[in-house]
Amino acid sequence: MGAGGLAIAATFVAIWASAFTVAGVVVREWPPLWALAIRFGCTAPILLIVALALRARLPSLPDAGRVALLGLFGMGGYLAFAWLAMARIPTGLVALICATTPLMIAAGESVFMKKPLPPLAWVGLAIGWSGVALLGFLRALDGLAAAEATGFVLAIGAATAQAAGLLIYAPAKARVNLWMASLGQTVVSALFCLMLALLLEAEAPRSAGWFTLGGLLWSMFVVGIGGYALYFVMLKRVPTSTASALQLLSPPVAAVFGWALLGERLFVSDIVGGLLTLGGLWLLVRARARARG
Repeated sequence: MGAGGLAIAATFVAIWASAFTVAGVVVREWPPLWALAIRFGCTAPILLIVALALRARLPSLPDAGRVALLGLFGMGGYLAFAWLAMARIPTGLVALICATTPLMIAAGESVFMKKPLPPLAWVGLAIGWSGVALLGFLRALDGLAAAEATGFVLAIGAATAQAAGLLIYAPAKARVNLWMASLGQTVVSALFCLMLALLLEAEAPRSAGWFTLGGLLWSMFVVGIGGYALYFVMLKRVPTSTASALQLLSPPVAAVFGWALLGERLFVSDIVGGLLTLGGLWLLVRARARARG
């Protein structure tokens, strides 16, 4: 990727990892879906101002549909599942499970887009999913409570939703202006999370502590605007699966953030299953890199 690409990637990994930590802060005081609806609702006008100031070009109707589906699945669905999960299990564990997105993207590209996978990539897929299965099995042996089991399932749902959104958006990534893409998916995500909040959660929060407000602002500006802008830049530089594979570095960083700032800890079973999962992801990325020559 070059020096510039590496700098973008490193910044993205740190921001992406911090997203789990600040979400963990917010959901300790606010209902997750209301928090996301407020975050997206406050971010959308800012993105609109930026898009108008830069005279960003509107996408074509088919591409706008892909942006909307990206917002529904890749941002709104992904974060709704992930934030609900972080209200139940450690943020570092959610980050690890969400890092399986490249496994789902690679499988989706093979099945739906008929892109062949090299044999080593299939081995990586098998090992990665074995790690996720082992992670859940060992957690159950450690005494997986009902809330933790729900959190585990929600985290897998988050990774699945993100993969679906990225696969749908992939054909349009070179054509759509990144600010228009960010604006479109944020508006859709705001409406989606608001609808879920009204249906599933109690009334909207009426007060907030300083840590919650700080976490929400960080989530809005640093993650919601800066992080996704960096992500769209990377999507134009590298294949979707490779860009998503940078999440490999986010789980250990998120675990460190969660330990240092939230007092969280991971069990030995989490580490064992996590290493197996990350090892499978590494094989997948390596195999695809070799296939591209």
